[in-house]
Amino acid sequence: MPQDADTAASGLNFGLSAEQEMIASTVRSFVEQEIYPHEAEVERTGHVPPELGNAIKQKCIDLGFYACNFPEEVGGAGLSHMDFTLVERELGRGSMALTHFFGRPQNILMACEGDQRDKYLLPAVRGDKMDALAMTEPDAGSDVRGMKCQARRDGGDWVINGSKHFISGAEHADFFIVFVATGEDDTPRGPKKRITCFLVDRGHPGFEVREGYNSVSHKGYKNYILTFDDCRLPDAQVLGAVDGGFDVMNEWLYATRLTVAAFCVGRARRCFDHALHYAAERKQFGQQIAKFQGISFQIADMITEIDAADWMTLSGAWRLDQGLPANREIASAKLYASEMLARVTDTTLQIFGGMGLMDDFPIERFWRDARVERIWDGTSEIQRHIISRDLFRPLGA
Repeated sequence: MPQDADTAASGLNFGLSAEQEMIASTVRSFVEQEIYPHEAEVERTGHVPPELGNAIKQKCIDLGFYACNFPEEVGGAGLSHMDFTLVERELGRGSMALTHFFGRPQNILMACEGDQRDKYLLPAVRGDKMDALAMTEPDAGSDVRGMKCQARRDGGDWVINGSKHFISGAEHADFFIVFVATGEDDTPRGPKKRITCFLVDRGHPGFEVREGYNSVSHKGYKNYILTFDDCRLPDAQVLGAVDGGFDVMNEWLYATRLTVAAFCVGRARRCFDHALHYAAERKQFGQQIAKFQGISFQIADMITEIDAADWMTLSGAWRLDQGLPANREIASAKLYASEMLARVTDTTLQIFGGMGLMDDFPIERFWRDARVERIWDGTSEIQRHIISRDLFRPLGA
């Protein structure tokens, strides 16, 4: 049974267990040995060779970490929210284009029922198939209910028309988890879209996947555009309940916001290590620049912010494991960690000076990559809205 806040707080442990330390250490070593050596080439070409992606996936499977976010009864490692957040934190140190193959299928596949389990859920957990999630549209990013991609009933089938964009992982996906509008209700606050989730196979008639935009962030981790032109699907392709897409979506959003927060902490720690060692080695005016308060105080501020973001993120994961409300706490972690990463990468670049902008170092890449974290999976403004509404709603404001 979920605990109340006072009871749960009494059991709060600020240290990691030996098993959790091992999880973090194992994933960190994997990233350093299997991801770091390939990052420069992926950054240069903007592409991950299929054989490299498959090799990373197989090594992850052999390590026993593939689909570690899924319960043991379906073949996953059954990690807790806290344990999985540690995994994501360490993966955050590496290139997203490469760590994508350290497979973490979408948790919402647990909503699969009947034949869907054998066709989608279990192959995704085994690594036989890869998924991609499709929600965002040109006119429906933060405003999910503004989506125009819609499905209408036609006999016993659904017919989908419209498009999605900014779809990550589509290059390697065998199937897609797609949210579309399936109706509209009149409410006191105006029309409200009903949303349904569908499972759509690559190559299905009426469904096309094409390359999207050229982003300056996360080279090689490409985005794609999906188009639906009278794409006909049977009821068997509905994931969850018809018009119940928001229930499925909200569970997914919890996980992704924590993932972004954890990623930002991991990337910030890697960036900070560069700043720390550079400041200790770089000399100006006859001494290491670390001896100047203008630099040393920045280093102190950075590690303080990183640690704070880390604890906020782990606290959100811990609350989920305790069955406690965590919407505001997770939104706060995503907001603070993504904003923190922007400050840390910018300060690190300033410490490196002109060399920070050269591709001899990964600093300029960290700086570019950090910018998108405040946008995707809920902008900073959306997180502030979630936080403020959670505080004001009990007061009737």
